[in-house]
Amino acid sequence: MNKTVKRKAKFLKSSPSLNECVETCLPEIALLGRSNVGKSTFINTISNSKVAKTSNKPGKTRLINQYEIDEKFLISDLPGYGFAHVSKTTQNDWQKNLEKYLMQRQNLKLFLQFIDSRHTLQENDYKMQSWLKFHQKKCLIVLSKIDLISKNKINQTISYY
Repeated sequence: MNKTVKRKAKFLKSSPSLNECVETCLPEIALLGRSNVGKSTFINTISNSKVAKTSNKPGKTRLINQYEIDEKFLISDLPGYGFAHVSKTTQNDWQKNLEKYLMQRQNLKLFLQFIDSRHTLQENDYKMQSWLKFHQKKCLIVLSKIDLISKNKINQTISYY
């Protein structure tokens, strides 16, 4: 029997920088990944709701979007790295804000790095993995869009990562 768990998901705030994020004592999980890799869809899936906005266009998440799940933990949906229709200056600002957030956020306990399973590891994915390892951050890889590859390639894709 397939039971769907109904979670209480609440959007808290969109913030351009660490200084403007919601402060709480709850543990926090940060979602990392390239633009349009499925981070917002993941939030909607685990919360069984449409609390996070999704788009087919890369680069729509431009702020740190914070969600409270079951009053037990936070999920922060971070701007995607890589392709986005924004200036280099804006991309550099995102990178500076992202690094400050990843290094200084007090209750940040885990990173989920989303990788599109349809593609080989991209350079910016590799750079993020290297950065996380160097800074000894706990990280799990989530292969997204696996439903869009053939069943024959699923095991091959999983073993690649």
